[in-house]
Amino acid sequence: MFPILETKRLKLREIQHQDAGAIYSCFSNDEVTRYYGQDTLTTPEQAIHMVELFATNYAEKRGIRWGIERKDTQGLIGTIGYNVWSPRHKRAEIGYEIHPEFWGQGYAIEAASAVIPYGFQVLGLTRIGAVVFLENQASHALLTKLGFEAEGILRQYIYQNGVAHDTRVYSLLKTNHLR
Repeated sequence: MFPILETKRLKLREIQHQDAGAIYSCFSNDEVTRYYGQDTLTTPEQAIHMVELFATNYAEKRGIRWGIERKDTQGLIGTIGYNVWSPRHKRAEIGYEIHPEFWGQGYAIEAASAVIPYGFQVLGLTRIGAVVFLENQASHALLTKLGFEAEGILRQYIYQNGVAHDTRVYSLLKTNHLR
């Protein structure tokens, strides 16, 4: 059973085939993918492939991705979850995106505030990392609010549209989170 997480305003749930349209709407938007390290989607079929990839990663314990849905309306406004999940090493990288229509309303921090405890308490993580383009000020601010610490710069670490970008790596340790 895929875990469902709830917050005051949000339901975090499994991403299903019928969500492919919402996934396409988000990931075909250049504003969303600008700092994502992934090319912008150009066909709805690519969104279907993403949905299938999320399911495969979960089944193979390589990642878990929740769809973010507001409780007052149906349809995804974004996704959040763990990539590069290593149960053996008790670590994963958090990733998220929200459709621009819903930016600035606190949805990302609300969703992350549910996903982080799940990572530590249920997945048994001791470290949650994040890799963020230097230019992505919104993510830097979000991670800092959540208690993540900047660890350093990874030079020319991610290619976006054929250009190498420097990134900042962050971490949140279970021991620090529980204080």
